[in-house]
Amino acid sequence: MPLVSAVNAQAQMTQGRTRRKLEKTSVSREKMAVEKRLAFSIVQFLRDQTHRGALNSDEQESLEVAIQCLETTFKISSSDCHLAVPQPLTEIFLNSLLKNDNITIPETSPSPENIEQAEQLKNEGNNHMKEENYRCAVECYTKAIDLDLRNAVYYCNRAAAHSKLGNYTEATVDCERAIGIDPTYSKAYGRMGLALTAMNKYPEAITFFKKALVLDPDNDTYKSNLKIAEQKQKEATSPVAAGLGFDMASLINNPAFISMAASVMQNQQVQQLMSGMMTNAVRGPAAGVGGLSDISSLIEAGQQFAQQIQQQNPELIEQLRNHIRSRSFSGSAEEHS
Repeated sequence: MPLVSAVNAQAQMTQGRTRRKLEKTSVSREKMAVEKRLAFSIVQFLRDQTHRGALNSDEQESLEVAIQCLETTFKISSSDCHLAVPQPLTEIFLNSLLKNDNITIPETSPSPENIEQAEQLKNEGNNHMKEENYRCAVECYTKAIDLDLRNAVYYCNRAAAHSKLGNYTEATVDCERAIGIDPTYSKAYGRMGLALTAMNKYPEAITFFKKALVLDPDNDTYKSNLKIAEQKQKEATSPVAAGLGFDMASLINNPAFISMAASVMQNQQVQQLMSGMMTNAVRGPAAGVGGLSDISSLIEAGQQFAQQIQQQNPELIEQLRNHIRSRSFSGSAEEHS
């Protein structure tokens, strides 16, 4: 009997080890299957991006390399349709993002009544935008979003209202949501570009304006804003242009300014200032001039020159200022959806 008991005990231990080993193997297989499905979803997302035509050749090539690496590492291919998940990766991410923002995702589509009410609120928001009541516009768009979370237009319009209030970070978040819902919504890319430019993030803004133009190539607003962003990027990387603080081209191309400048140059005080600057330039460092001191002299002379102009024709100075302001982004002229 003791021998039989020992044999039975040994058999039970062996069975236990085998069962645990099988369970561990099963868990490992399940984990591997989950990882494969996740990798497959990522590859699907990357392939979708390559097909949208919003990438340049270098970006396209980088994504192709990434896809090949993922397929090789996880031993998957585009034919493994059994690995596909019910929802696209972007939709899963959107749901998670909205949940993290304490926004409840409805299990079903909005009712016809909610959709109608949301559209009314959107129209109210658009009217507030025209009247420059931007805070009221934000409130209306937010209420519309509460009724219909999956409408990209509401997020994009709220981004425009946030930008008008100077809330550029909030504007970029809303643009990201709009793009997540509808990656082909060109206006969301354009408004993202406006917000990024206001935040002095010119390279990123240029990228989004270019993507907006890929989706809407004939849009003059995007073309204009892209040129302005590119110009601002050049100015930002130029130490001379960055220090001026005004648009020299606007001044030079203004005939009234040229005429007035010629008149001001006849002023004896201005002539003395210019003569002093030329003398310093000829003497150079040997006379103790140059470097920061020379720049300070230039700035001082420029300030006095500007004062002379201001005294002679203050109305023209104001016209020039308005002209410079008018060269700002044309997003305000863009109609709301």
